[in-house]
Amino acid sequence: MAKDSTLPQQKAYQDFAKEREFKRPVVANCIRAFLFGGTICLIGQGISLFFITYFNFTEQTVGNPTVAVLIFISMLLTGFGVYDKIAQHAGAGTAVPVTGFGNAMISAAIEHRTEGYVLGVGGNMFKLAGSVIVFGTFSAFVIAIIKTILIQLGVVG
Repeated sequence: MAKDSTLPQQKAYQDFAKEREFKRPVVANCIRAFLFGGTICLIGQGISLFFITYFNFTEQTVGNPTVAVLIFISMLLTGFGVYDKIAQHAGAGTAVPVTGFGNAMISAAIEHRTEGYVLGVGGNMFKLAGSVIVFGTFSAFVIAIIKTILIQLGVVG
């Protein structure tokens, strides 16, 4: 039988802290993240429609320029300090879409600019980007293998 090694003072403090702990509004945070993330996606859809309408892109070719514009906008807003204020209210709603990637890259660059452009900005900005790119490439490779197998088996046409 295990003996409880918690001292009475530690137990009293843990109970005290638990009573005063801030209760997080999980449902409200999820709704807020959904709404802000959805708004970012709506903006992305508007950008896609703009490219399709005015630059004759197709639905198959509009994805890359749309993503590039969203990343550029998030980096610009981060540079001016606006994106962080939005993220304080939106929570995960700004971290999950591609805009969160742009924000994370430029934040690292801003934070390490005193170390120089090459080792500070360049080196630290791509620490996050490198892992995202590697994971994305590996995931695409695995999905392609699964799809190839399913096509060979005749499950997918």
